[in-house]
Amino acid sequence: MTFPYSEQNTQSRRRLETLVRGLSEEDFACSTDYGWTVSALLVHLAFWDYRMSAILRRWQEEGFDPSPIDMMVVNDALKMICHSLAPRAAAELALSAAEKIDRELETLTREQAKKIEEHAATTDTQFRMNRSLHRDGHLNDIEALLK
Repeated sequence: MTFPYSEQNTQSRRRLETLVRGLSEEDFACSTDYGWTVSALLVHLAFWDYRMSAILRRWQEEGFDPSPIDMMVVNDALKMICHSLAPRAAAELALSAAEKIDRELETLTREQAKKIEEHAATTDTQFRMNRSLHRDGHLNDIEALLK
């Protein structure tokens, strides 16, 4: 099966790779108007991609459950952690996480993908198989900040 979001996920992952490889130390330290540095946003992206990977694995092993989460509270709690990591480590985490979840999503059968989409549509799981939706939003912010 061709995974329905394969192209979008691949494009956003490549965009992330290109951006990360071109960042200077000064770029990593630039801060958004909402208080996140470029480096911290990369850790944020890594966390949410790794979370998707963990949920996917659990769903495949144990079946579906809502996996509810208050994204705002999690982001507030993560902010200090995200700002504490070294910039290059943040970049590598973001790349590693994006590659991992994209690869794992590619292994889904048509039935699994359908079941996940149906489940996500009826619950507040915040599970998005189209990882580009989250990545591209933050990449847009970073690119605008660095212009």
